[in-house]
Amino acid sequence: MKDAPEILRTPGLDGELVREWRQLIVDDPDGSWFAGPDWVLAWWRTLGAGQRGEIAVWRGADGRVEAVVPLALARLRPHHRVPLGLPVLTLLGAGPGAADHCGPAVRPHRRAEVAAWLAARARRRTLWLPALDPAHGDLLPPGTRPVTRSACPRLDLTAGPDRLGSRDFRAANRRAHRRLAAAGVTFDWLPPAAAPPTLLDELLRLHQLRRQAAAGGVSSFDAGRLPLHRALLEAALPDCGPAFQVARHEGELIGVLYGFRWADRFAYYQIGWDQRWAAESLGTALIDAAVRSCATEGVRVFDFLRGDEPYKYRFGAQDRTDTSHLLPRGAGGALLGLKYRLLRAG
Repeated sequence: MKDAPEILRTPGLDGELVREWRQLIVDDPDGSWFAGPDWVLAWWRTLGAGQRGEIAVWRGADGRVEAVVPLALARLRPHHRVPLGLPVLTLLGAGPGAADHCGPAVRPHRRAEVAAWLAARARRRTLWLPALDPAHGDLLPPGTRPVTRSACPRLDLTAGPDRLGSRDFRAANRRAHRRLAAAGVTFDWLPPAAAPPTLLDELLRLHQLRRQAAAGGVSSFDAGRLPLHRALLEAALPDCGPAFQVARHEGELIGVLYGFRWADRFAYYQIGWDQRWAAESLGTALIDAAVRSCATEGVRVFDFLRGDEPYKYRFGAQDRTDTSHLLPRGAGGALLGLKYRLLRAG
């Protein structure tokens, strides 16, 4: 008979447990920043403060962590006009804040055991697993159904940045960099633990200006998200955490690209840049500079995260698809199931 996991109900975890959980993500070739302790615990302390959460931990005979499943009791609204949500069991850290590639952190030999535990845990409550990475399909309880899918393009940097995209696209990027350099624009890479907290405020300012200039102008990245990202910045390690590509003109910050570096991966999360430089293709040059900085730093995968915007594919990105899954229980689960059936039909 398998041992029951240890259940923890606080974000204040022991430092060694955090380190070993982080190592599970690093060792997994499909591991995601959003499934690790840095994101999950910071999210729980900030955007998810007050939410009932639990972290199931499996250890080996030597006491080392072999699997971690972070769950939360939350509410999911059946319609945006309905003020009350229906109770669901979901992934801790997968709510507001736009987490992608979510899921547990599990050593291969523990996967069947974790899958059985999750099925038992969701026996009487609707299970909602948003943005689940495809690598976790074998953990889904029987009866779970896919309800939404999101394209998450990513770049393979192993061939080098000079082989990404078409020849014409690479030539256009080189011309843009020459124009920007002639105008006095410089680019700098700030690895984890190197950026000041004020850089997040500058990112938000530039991001909002860019969104206001764009059609619609609406973004979920606002001041309400900053507590989460400040917590991530505070917990950064020299080789793991928030990293930035910045652009300056005569000392003025005119562009910031923000993402998360760990192991040989980088997840590009947000961007902001001065629209006065749009004619010089500053936005594309900023992303290109980040790709090149990541390649120099030994990054193998540059992940654009969710969204099928055309510019991602011009860099040569290939889709990986996150899927949200629902295991409905009771009347509330049936109502949520109807919601997604209607969305697909529409």
